[in-house]
Amino acid sequence: MRLNSLPKTTTRSKKRIGRGYGSGKGGHTVGRGTKGQKARSKVRLGFEGGQTSLIHRLPLRRGKGNKPAGKKPLTVNVKHLNLLPADTLVTVDALIAHRIVKKDEAKKFGVKVLGDGKLAVPLRVDLPVSKGAAQKIEKAGGEVVRKPKIKNKKLKVKREEKKRREKKEKGEKGKRERKEKS
Repeated sequence: MRLNSLPKTTTRSKKRIGRGYGSGKGGHTVGRGTKGQKARSKVRLGFEGGQTSLIHRLPLRRGKGNKPAGKKPLTVNVKHLNLLPADTLVTVDALIAHRIVKKDEAKKFGVKVLGDGKLAVPLRVDLPVSKGAAQKIEKAGGEVVRKPKIKNKKLKVKREEKKRREKKEKGEKGKRERKEKS
């Protein structure tokens, strides 16, 4: 039996600060340096030396679950859709399969088609599309399954009024025809 082959059985006790020189961290400043706020007492969490703290710089948002708004969708220009075969239904999965967008990002944020470049292939697009992209897709002989949303509320109201008028006129024509028959 040799001393170097014996199993280690001793464990050192924890250093207790400020309990004399024999404790390993004792005497005078006991590892806190000299003077200053941190040498004398603890500094509270989030304290930045008197500067307005991060918590106070951020706007107060009340309520539960006020998470910041999500990122905008990934954008794919029309010129990148030329990689797809003709008459393909363009969805998020189709773009992932042809490696135009990354899977995790596309699933998380969604995809929108923008109108930069030229499109030479007729496609059926089932994604959010800008007005310019929709025009280029239709010009190439394709179609947009999901129509672009109208942001201009006045224009939207005018269209709704026009539909109501047309519906009303259809109803009046039907009444006139019924009267003429009888």
